[in-house]
Amino acid sequence: MTLPASDRPDTAESELPEGAAVATTTSGSVATDYAVALLAGLVDAGVRELVLSPGSRSQAIALAAAEFERAGRLRLRVRIDERSAGFLALGLAVESGLPAVVVTTSGTAVANLHPAVLEAHHSGVPMIVLTADRPVELRGIGANQTTQQPGMFGVATRAGHDLEAPRSGPVDPTAVRSVARAAVATALGVPDADRAESAPAVPGPVHLNVAFREPLSAALDALPAARPEPVEAASWSDAARAGAVRVEVDVEPATVVVAGHGAGPEAESLARALGAPLVAEVSSGAHFGPNLALGFRALLGDAELGGAVRRVVVLGHPTLTRQVPALLTRAGVEVVVVRGATADAYDPGRSATVVDAVDVVETAGGVPDDRAHRAWVGRWVHSGRRVVGDDEAAPDLEAATSDDGSARAEFLRGEVALLRRSVTRRALAETLWRVTWPHDRLVLGASRLIREVDEVVPGKKIRVHANRGLAGIDGTVATAAGIALASQVDDGAPGVTRVLVGDLTLLHDVGSLLFGDGEVRPRLQVVVGNDGGGTIFDGLEVAATAPVDAMRRVQFTPHGVQLAGLAAAYGWHHVLASTRAELDQALARAWDGPVLIEVPLAR
Repeated sequence: MTLPASDRPDTAESELPEGAAVATTTSGSVATDYAVALLAGLVDAGVRELVLSPGSRSQAIALAAAEFERAGRLRLRVRIDERSAGFLALGLAVESGLPAVVVTTSGTAVANLHPAVLEAHHSGVPMIVLTADRPVELRGIGANQTTQQPGMFGVATRAGHDLEAPRSGPVDPTAVRSVARAAVATALGVPDADRAESAPAVPGPVHLNVAFREPLSAALDALPAARPEPVEAASWSDAARAGAVRVEVDVEPATVVVAGHGAGPEAESLARALGAPLVAEVSSGAHFGPNLALGFRALLGDAELGGAVRRVVVLGHPTLTRQVPALLTRAGVEVVVVRGATADAYDPGRSATVVDAVDVVETAGGVPDDRAHRAWVGRWVHSGRRVVGDDEAAPDLEAATSDDGSARAEFLRGEVALLRRSVTRRALAETLWRVTWPHDRLVLGASRLIREVDEVVPGKKIRVHANRGLAGIDGTVATAAGIALASQVDDGAPGVTRVLVGDLTLLHDVGSLLFGDGEVRPRLQVVVGNDGGGTIFDGLEVAATAPVDAMRRVQFTPHGVQLAGLAAAYGWHHVLASTRAELDQALARAWDGPVLIEVPLAR
């Protein structure tokens, strides 16, 4: 989509919607006037967060964004590294439910956004990628920092528009605002009347590529007036869930509800309504409730439990086990997939019945609270508890209150010894889960540790996020920072955001530890399980047969990075939590800035 001066619609200012923002040429730079009009349109459409990285070609947008922040009309975040900026925008959108804008200059800066765009695409997260470009006369002639930016992200964007600021003359605010409004609607997954029913609208990234000519910016005297009541864009999760289907309660209980990443609390409600056990991954948003079956990897492989399943209802995107796709592809199992806010419906067997939403449950041949359904759920719940068990023996409370002084002393010695023990992966997972509450946020990196958390933690209704769209380790710290910043906009909710990562996941995103001068520092605890490399690869089948030295170098990838020095270089607090007591103290402390909590783990 290109809007040169000759093609601009001829709309009089009197025809604009009441209270609409108006931008006219006042600065002496068409680039600045266009940038102001575009940002005014985005803000009026509901955008509140803008992340940018510095650059020459994008200077008009950057300087205009600073003025919009000064006027209190958006929140501006600046990051040096574009890849970090992209994932920061992703985290802001995940927490707020509104599309965040990420701004870059031309050239390789745009390509650095690709990992975040792919994650947003596959996770159904709204995002607006606003990239500056050279005008058409400078493309294809070897001009500096010029490449083929339109279409760079391929199918990963919901829409892509190659825009061109006018060569001269006034900027038409109506045309520019129309582009902005459409971009926000598309990013949120608002249905398009022209869209085929077979291709439902889902949230995701939108690319606006804007070509600017010299002069690239000018002094800005004033911003256009804001709408009296800016549009409050609907939650992207709500926008993606529309309509209703019916799922019958089975006569003879043999149904399991599987909640993958992003399934939401609807999965828990559906499991109760169907009288079915709930297999819920930790980042599903449904890891709670009376039907939750822990230890489900073992249960799905059990002949009397998993072997008896004849129907599976899937919500969200399961990514953490091999047992779930094995069940969904097993002969004789009916699969119903509830399509959520993702690019693709989860259907490993390519045979599922795919529906857009579930908000009506119809009973047939029985009710979910009868004896048979209660027994079916009970077997899964109780068996799961036995599978998970306890990491430590329960304390002897009688000894703690005994009249025998020697018994009390022995109890205290045992408790002290426990606190002095080194931290295991399970203890790390359980401790983080225990200290996190609904006003907090928990972010889990793509490492061995998320699987540990998924396997052992009990049900609790808290906010958990993980980048599971492509399940990569990219941008985990940046995503967590975005979630933290968005959750702290209202200081009345003084929660803490904790992110659990392995050492390689941290090092892959180490640039996101940098907060420039004047940037807001979030209440963020980065907890690093440091085992010196990628121990998740120890679980690969090839590890049993490949040469040890080769596996160590190309898969485990050991390193000798001193995380304390790294934290100091970026201005973070650092604490080494080698024992359980030290871990408890580090997590409970009210830090006056972001902190890196390093937990040594055995390979």
